[in-house]
Amino acid sequence: MIQLASAASDHRGLTMTLFGLFVAATLGITIWAGRQTKDAADFYAGGRGFTGFQNGLAISGDYMSAASFLGIAGAIALFGYDGFLYSIGFLVAWLVALLLVAEPLRNSGRYTMADVLAFRMRQRPVRTAAGVSTIVVSIFYLLAQMVGAGSLVALLLGVSGEGAKRWTIVAVGALMVIYVAIGGMKGTTWVQIVKAVLLIAGTALMTVLVLAKYHFNLSSLLGAASEASGKGAAFLEPGLKYGTTGTTKLDFLSLGLALVLGTAGLPHILVRFYTVPTAKAARKSVLWAIGIIGGFYLMTLALGFGAAALVGPKAIKASNAAGNTAAPLLAQELGGGAGSTGGAILLAVISAVAFATILAVVAGLTLASSASFAHDLWANVIRRGKAPEKEEVRSAKLAAVAIGAIAILLSIFADKLNAAALVALAFAVAASANLPTLLYSLFWKRFNTTGAVSSVYAGLITSVTLVIFSTVVSGGKNSLFPHSDFHWFPLENPGLVSIPVGFLAGWIGTLLSKETADPAKYAELEVRSLTGLGAH
Repeated sequence: MIQLASAASDHRGLTMTLFGLFVAATLGITIWAGRQTKDAADFYAGGRGFTGFQNGLAISGDYMSAASFLGIAGAIALFGYDGFLYSIGFLVAWLVALLLVAEPLRNSGRYTMADVLAFRMRQRPVRTAAGVSTIVVSIFYLLAQMVGAGSLVALLLGVSGEGAKRWTIVAVGALMVIYVAIGGMKGTTWVQIVKAVLLIAGTALMTVLVLAKYHFNLSSLLGAASEASGKGAAFLEPGLKYGTTGTTKLDFLSLGLALVLGTAGLPHILVRFYTVPTAKAARKSVLWAIGIIGGFYLMTLALGFGAAALVGPKAIKASNAAGNTAAPLLAQELGGGAGSTGGAILLAVISAVAFATILAVVAGLTLASSASFAHDLWANVIRRGKAPEKEEVRSAKLAAVAIGAIAILLSIFADKLNAAALVALAFAVAASANLPTLLYSLFWKRFNTTGAVSSVYAGLITSVTLVIFSTVVSGGKNSLFPHSDFHWFPLENPGLVSIPVGFLAGWIGTLLSKETADPAKYAELEVRSLTGLGAH
């Protein structure tokens, strides 16, 4: 860590220049987009003017977060095969999103997930539940990005004090609020497109350099990684993290369930389907996203095992206990090692890309949650549909500031957690609260308001409660509160319990309610979801 800090500080000017260039370029895009934003459709959906390819790139930019780049590389470097499970789960999840929600959602709604839920339900209770759920999921996801930002910039600037990390988190939070408040969806989308191109290029460069070290022989790379790990052949086999006891095996099942089902319920991904003009473009954007994201997650294999082989788990843990700095450390090693100019340049470039990743994703998350507050809670619940468009957009911008402040405050206490593990929690909450309600609304004729509200709140309360009383928050070495222990839930991820609870609550709530669903409304929603007829 000392060597790395020294190398980073020796070339701090280069690092800060790269950071400054990216921030200046993206702020320029944001200001330009802000001038094109005339009404609510521009602010929330970018004027629905993006092509399938552009939206596919933007979805990739939204999805390939700091957790993907920093967290997964670290998880693979420390836990081998079990770390790669994150990559598999994130990728497979896209098939669920494509098959079940992408096209019906685009055809049925306007700006937010709640538009679909409220179409054939009573507006106020359903929009309130969906708005609360969207904000909670987004804040969980924001935590992961902020934690990644703190680790990354502390590493680059050669500082290890808590104060430096906190100021980094505050700076990232301030930038994301500016992106959303000024640029809206149009500015955020272009930032995500730029970031996706940079991330794929940076990851591809590192992958080629890692494989070149081992003459493009994957077997040699894996052999070197297992030897350097100190775990031998066990490093390449299942069970290093999730196979030692019955509880850890259940934790693996819970994680897999949350990852595979969570994407289809993530608010900041769902709103991306509203930015294209047609259902065909929505399908095309998801297909592009699968191709781009698939290639990226395959490359995380080279990054993670490359970091294990060339940097070593001991050095990675010394830099960051959760492994969040494995990719930047690998970049430095590939460039020539600590103290070398090449190492400092590659470290600075890859870290700037990772920082770009964080900024783009936090902007998307803040936009999704602030749009849900303004469109669902303010305009349709508090103002009962009577808010003018300008007032609605203004409330979205104020909500972005408030949500950014909450995320900054919580992130300061979460810096010991692995970024990928934090994102997995957001996936669990999304899969528990949002996915059951969406699927029931789209595919179950009898589903009613009571069922929708029961499903959202039961999934949300169960998942968040189980997280609070798990080792993620207390009782573990890398917990939020390591010196306290009030955990009683044995699993790190609540998905195994909370996802079935969300589905069950929706089913029971519907059956017990005396409210009768309107068959004509369901028929209209079915036609719209399948054909796009009447979609905005």
